[in-house]
Amino acid sequence: AYLEGDYCKTGFTEYLRPTAIKLLKSQEATEEQITRFEREVQLTSQLTNPNTVAIYDYGRTSDGTFYYVMEYLSGFDLARLVEEAGPLPEGRVIYILAQACSSLAEAHSVGLIHRDIKPSNIMICQRGGLHDVVKVLDFGLVKELENQEETLLTAAGFVSGTPGYLSPESIKAPDGVDRRGDIYCLGAVGYFLLTGSPVFDGTNAIEIMSHHLHTSPQKPSDRLDRPVSADLEDLLLQCLEKDRELRPSSAEALRAGLAACHSASRWAETNARDWWTQRSAAAATSEKAKPSTEKIDEALEVALGDRLKSDG
Repeated sequence: AYLEGDYCKTGFTEYLRPTAIKLLKSQEATEEQITRFEREVQLTSQLTNPNTVAIYDYGRTSDGTFYYVMEYLSGFDLARLVEEAGPLPEGRVIYILAQACSSLAEAHSVGLIHRDIKPSNIMICQRGGLHDVVKVLDFGLVKELENQEETLLTAAGFVSGTPGYLSPESIKAPDGVDRRGDIYCLGAVGYFLLTGSPVFDGTNAIEIMSHHLHTSPQKPSDRLDRPVSADLEDLLLQCLEKDRELRPSSAEALRAGLAACHSASRWAETNARDWWTQRSAAAATSEKAKPSTEKIDEALEVALGDRLKSDG
């Protein structure tokens, strides 16, 4: 992420809003990549669900660099969450997945699929006094379900996604992937959150993809060697069905299934707030007086303030 200030105007008051800037330098990308990147922004900017990262602006700089400006998120992705906390309680898994369903439901309703749902593309944050707020990121592999032009941007047989989180149909027939592919991927994310490990392991991408095609997932309770609520376990395994007709039919259906699980009531905003408070206290103790090692390699200067002023 590239950080920069974005001017906002409220009546006669101006203030700086922290933003993140994602960019694609034309000299380091093919025309196809640039076209897909522009499509990513155009499609994502249509989405307004609070669990989807917000896009504020996009365009090109004078040197041909394509950029877009999105909300700056103070939090971390689900891969890091599991790295820090280990397998999550059932209630928290449901709490997180339900919000991701909300994001996908809006995207699907306007004819978009994500195609790369995975732990590193979902963040949890603290926003507006709330905790464990989910943000779905990086619609860089989105596809317009009813736009045939999109097929020109994806070579025949090209697999889009991440091996550990690929639906069987995205491997066998990438051009035929629909919203139920996102359901499979989200089920794989839920499995990872619950067990602390991906559905399938392998020494290389081909082996992992072969498992998605042919191997039945191990039950989370067997993977953990302890009981897991049958309703949640069955729902996650239903998401991971090889036959997409056997999965929940939509993000809304999956969200309803999650809400009906017995453990859904075991994690709420109060639990999330307590967890974040404890984490902040622990971090303050361990990191006290320690200099930051974070580094921003580059920054892109965009005159958003001047543009907004001229519009006003």
